[in-house]
Amino acid sequence: MRFCIVLLLTTFLSAADPRGPITPENVSQLKLAWTYDTGESPHVFWHKESHFETTPAYAEGKLYISTPAGLVIALDAATGREIWKHDLHVFRDGDFSEPTTRGVTLAGKVLYAATTEARLVCLSRDTGEPCPGFGSSGEVDLRAGLRRKPEYLGEYGVSSPPAIYKDLVIVGSYVADNSRAKMASGEVRAFDAKTGALRWTFHPLPADSPAGAANTWSVITVDQENGLVFLPTGSASPDYYGGLRPGDNRDADSIVALKGATGAVVWRFQTVHHDLWDYDVASPALLFPGKDGPAVAAGSKTGHLFLFDRLTGKPLFPIEERPVPRSDTPGEAASPTQPFPTLPPALVPQRITEKDLWGPTPQALEACKAVFHSLRNEGIFTPPTAQGSLIVPGNIGGLQWGGMVFDPVRRLLIGPVNRTVALVRLIQQADFRAAKKEHPDRETTEQTGAPYAMQRGWFESATNTPCVAPPWGELVAVSPDSGKIEWRVPLGGFGPDPDHPYPGSPNLGGPAVTSTGLIFIGASLDHHIRAFETAHGREVWSAELPTSARATPLIYTLPGGRQMVAVSAGGHDGGGRKLDSKVVAFALSDK
Repeated sequence: MRFCIVLLLTTFLSAADPRGPITPENVSQLKLAWTYDTGESPHVFWHKESHFETTPAYAEGKLYISTPAGLVIALDAATGREIWKHDLHVFRDGDFSEPTTRGVTLAGKVLYAATTEARLVCLSRDTGEPCPGFGSSGEVDLRAGLRRKPEYLGEYGVSSPPAIYKDLVIVGSYVADNSRAKMASGEVRAFDAKTGALRWTFHPLPADSPAGAANTWSVITVDQENGLVFLPTGSASPDYYGGLRPGDNRDADSIVALKGATGAVVWRFQTVHHDLWDYDVASPALLFPGKDGPAVAAGSKTGHLFLFDRLTGKPLFPIEERPVPRSDTPGEAASPTQPFPTLPPALVPQRITEKDLWGPTPQALEACKAVFHSLRNEGIFTPPTAQGSLIVPGNIGGLQWGGMVFDPVRRLLIGPVNRTVALVRLIQQADFRAAKKEHPDRETTEQTGAPYAMQRGWFESATNTPCVAPPWGELVAVSPDSGKIEWRVPLGGFGPDPDHPYPGSPNLGGPAVTSTGLIFIGASLDHHIRAFETAHGREVWSAELPTSARATPLIYTLPGGRQMVAVSAGGHDGGGRKLDSKVVAFALSDK
């Protein structure tokens, strides 16, 4: 009997040991370790609120973060104590399309940051001082040398961390949506990591293309072993009218595999032809070991998940070109077919009928029905129209920029999805101002140079709740071997009453996975970070944050073996939601 008691006590202490990894057995003992506030106001820019979305980078006991207005900060990873802070002095009076940054990239004793107004900067990891010999005073102007330059400050910049391949720093860009037909060009470029000299350029569209963009604004993925760089590209401009850019628009809305050393195309696959829906490949390419060799997953805002042989681009499951609705807009020629993977099935609904409509009150439901019957609705790839079209899924996805992770033990691809619906209407340019005044709650932009402006918004009632039933956000697990969805669970909660939310929140942000079988994720609109078991999707832990985490957590291990979880709590915009500028870290309790 005495032996049994000692054995049980030893097991309990081992599970609670703060020096070990976080597991499903001890995750309930995860407690707040520290909070750090960057002090940067979300109202720092004149024209738009900024989003604090950085994922910290970890090395040798330190965390490195960046902010939208150009602060780069080193922290003690164990305590959150500030070690140094360097201000890149980002211009604050630009009309920035994406006033955010999602982190920095470490490379040896230096780090690389790319700014909201398009500068690539090299800093010492030890001191935060600019790297001597890199570009001009430690930085490269990314607006220089573009095939088509931006017309205003904020049209073109960088929101995702640079990528590193050997002695190259590789960077894409964001390009403002829906502004005009001929937006800035969306090339991806590689620079010498020591000097900042340009080494190669990839152009997603031909030189004579009347369109711009098709840019890589999401995270670039590097396969160091096989010398490959994977680009998730966005839509060509303008987003919702393609009459001026006929054809498929080459490498827009694609996963493109390049040779890391030269930028030459190895293989490419276009997930959406002649995009009219802002259906970017927002999710970073996910590298994983397939059953028969290296594989890669590419998720789209459409909710499709495409799986390929990483080296050749051969699909792991057949992909079919299926007929889709035709456009009735004068001058538009929508693609007659679109690619659909036979497996996995779509991760979100791609069509809704009247029986799918929902409202928190009878009045809200009737209002949703009235809007529903006024719109063209033929499922996914219904073209935008002057009448107004229902877009399923909506333009945030589907799969969004948070992407997916791979659990190598259980062989699962796991990621957050949105089950939201949008509406889009094309507007004659002469009616632009009247339409904008009629619906101030919707985004209305001119698409200058095109015959139509566009208006888009969420398919929701006056209660600011979606017109389709919850859950509106989920965490989904897919087997890449069978192509089957293994489980799906609501992610967070959302609704007008924060004390009694509906299950499943719209989400922006990504997951992080442990080798012990846990997924950590914020992303939802409520103010929580959560942990789920990867085996079955059971929620096993949550903690309240200062505001919601529109970011991806980082799991890191300190010298000595203590594992911690850090996430940026910056908040989501819209609806009077709280914005903030804090990094919050958790660790196993010492008790």
